[in-house]
Amino acid sequence: MPQDVRFDLPFDTPVSEHLEYARVRHLRWVREMGLVRSREGFEEYRSWDLPQAAARTYPYASADDLVVLMNWFSLAFLFDDQFDTGRPDRADRIAEVARELVVTPLRPAGGPPRVVCAITLAWAEVWTHLSRGMSLTWQTRFAASWGRFLVAHCEEVDLAARGLEGTLGLDAYTAFRRRTVGIHHSIDAGERSRGFEVPAQAMAHPVMERMRDLAADTIGFMNDIHSFEREERRGDGHNLIAVLRRERSCSWRQAADEAYRMTTRRLEEYLELQARVPRMCDELRLDEAERDRVRLGVEAIQHWIGGNYEWALTTGRYAAAKEGPVATAELARVLQLILTDTARLSGLIGGQLTISAVVEE
Repeated sequence: MPQDVRFDLPFDTPVSEHLEYARVRHLRWVREMGLVRSREGFEEYRSWDLPQAAARTYPYASADDLVVLMNWFSLAFLFDDQFDTGRPDRADRIAEVARELVVTPLRPAGGPPRVVCAITLAWAEVWTHLSRGMSLTWQTRFAASWGRFLVAHCEEVDLAARGLEGTLGLDAYTAFRRRTVGIHHSIDAGERSRGFEVPAQAMAHPVMERMRDLAADTIGFMNDIHSFEREERRGDGHNLIAVLRRERSCSWRQAADEAYRMTTRRLEEYLELQARVPRMCDELRLDEAERDRVRLGVEAIQHWIGGNYEWALTTGRYAAAKEGPVATAELARVLQLILTDTARLSGLIGGQLTISAVVEE
């Protein structure tokens, strides 16, 4: 079973001591913000166990910061998962909401969204907390990575709407997957989780740039392998195994084996570059404080590779056996809710969403 596929990772995978504290508050927030409103949808969402993913990828965040990171996770994953619902007729609305999500970090923090729906209201709140204490340089870097992630998903919807989703070749898919997996801004959030910033000259160095790209490839390919059965059942061609089988005219087993080899090669190259980080710091003439921030930046990448892997082995999001009409229908209802103008759901009172009306509807 693809979700049981194991990789040999040389990283520790610590789990935050604040997991249960943050989990309770996060799940309450998801209901209060109207992101999931039915009992069945809530149980489906809870089976994904995103709090565990956040606790593994940001293990040293404070208790309150971990809640913020979990809340952000819910928006990224819920919005991402809507592109699997087979509804290309929603492409225009998805693009409209995505544009709002892209520009939110570029506006003054605390400003109201111009496209008003559950997910844009939630993101405006989350960004206010997520950006707090971080430099304009970091905020700009995060915003650029976040924007590329959202634009890539809009491109995915467009491909599906034109019936071209299953036409990408391996090279094009690999470059596309690097954007849709959303790892660059997720690693950036690792800096926020511990209150540091990687020196700009190190971030711009080819070694660090390539390490981040390789981490995105490794995680994206692992996710493709672990989620393959679920996506095959849904007819989703945005998966490395499906691309390899189509391009090489081979069996599913052969395609899966090659996907595994590609993943391990990416990981091996990442580890080779990681060993060159001290030399990179020497080349840049970094002082001890700057080297320590680089070290924390490398740890942020490791936590994402290892933490995401451990979460993927058990999450209900990738469980093929539970994928069926109930789960699919609930995802469709979530999509309608989070993208629908709040005025059409419960009205606006003084510019604020009537949360209780949305939750109880």
